[in-house]
Amino acid sequence: MLPSPPSEIAALLSRPVAVFGAGVSGQGVFALLAALGAHGVLYDEKAEEAWKKFGPNEATLHGLVVFSPGFAPEHAWLAAARSAGCTCLGELDFASLFWRGKLVAITGTNGKTTLTEFLVHALNTIGHPAFATGNVGYPFSRLVIEQPAEAVAICEVSSFQAETLLYLKPTATLWTNFAEDHLERHPGMAAYFAAKWRLVERTPVGASYFGSSVQHFARQFGHDLASTAKISSEGQAVDARLHGSVFGAYPHYENFLLAAAWWRQAGYPDDALFKAARSFQLGQHRFARVGEKSGVTFWNDSKATNFHAVEAALATFPQPVLWIGGGKAKGGDLGGFVQRIARKVRHAFLIGETKQILAQHCQTWGVPAIICATLEEAVRSALVQAVPGDQLVLSPGFASFDMFRGYDDRGRQFEAIVESL
Repeated sequence: MLPSPPSEIAALLSRPVAVFGAGVSGQGVFALLAALGAHGVLYDEKAEEAWKKFGPNEATLHGLVVFSPGFAPEHAWLAAARSAGCTCLGELDFASLFWRGKLVAITGTNGKTTLTEFLVHALNTIGHPAFATGNVGYPFSRLVIEQPAEAVAICEVSSFQAETLLYLKPTATLWTNFAEDHLERHPGMAAYFAAKWRLVERTPVGASYFGSSVQHFARQFGHDLASTAKISSEGQAVDARLHGSVFGAYPHYENFLLAAAWWRQAGYPDDALFKAARSFQLGQHRFARVGEKSGVTFWNDSKATNFHAVEAALATFPQPVLWIGGGKAKGGDLGGFVQRIARKVRHAFLIGETKQILAQHCQTWGVPAIICATLEEAVRSALVQAVPGDQLVLSPGFASFDMFRGYDDRGRQFEAIVESL
């Protein structure tokens, strides 16, 4: 039996609930509403036959709107709903009203999916049922109705999900790092930081864990860190017990340090966490070695959709690499990005909508670059330049939706191309 929501939300459930977005989040909300005995009306901007578009007339039919993360707070549909007096909640926020168990929120510019999946793995190895949810693709609204309340929800939270929170109250929040990203949605770094800071504001005092870069930006933006756990997550010597594991080097060691800080505070045994670390496997498309052809090693880091992720990947190689980069722009200082990676790139092979401007910045910073129409052309052009011992790295630094269905589709296509060589 699901818990009762606050009275002001319960009253709104007697009327049809508007659900914005027909993707996995919207479908999860629909399932949760059905379990509550409530009725939902699905609105989607694609307006296919089964769905409707939303406007002022539709707004008067509803008291509650639940929206997917793709809807920015200033979206015209949300503005119309608010003007009509509707209460507007994000999918994650709405689902949290019906969850009795613990919820550990994971955020950060990079590493949050790995940290989320690792904590689930570690808790399950010691007999604590735990599930990954949120931004990992398993909506919290589905977990609420499909998993037991005694489980721990390890919830990856993006800035898109965090910025409008009103009800979600994490048991703890782990914030790995902070760097340029999503500036196509947030008007600047301060706004991007403030969106994530909503999680900290909703977390009990003393239950937030910050990596080194987060601490730096928190001070820059005037936030008080006295009630948080400040983890020195950068530049630390790797614990010898992790050698040979995913966490035996940076950037993933940063994830382990955040996990360990929370784990110890929660009272779980150290030995169990190190044992779990040694058996943990990374998800697909996260800086994975995918093959070797003619002495050239290929790396799939398609999950790298921002500058910070690319820089972390390239920093692991002692010599400059053959780099495949580019995609759908997300804002940020492209020139600064190319300047920072220039010494780590022997030759760049550029794809996607940013390929032309990236090529200009590569010329400025002395990086040889070839503009490519397709990913396959990039791989084959790189092979022409390659010599035995080279590392060929797909680490795009941008979103994938200009050419692919998602970063996973981009990664799968890359691996198929490598396999076909």
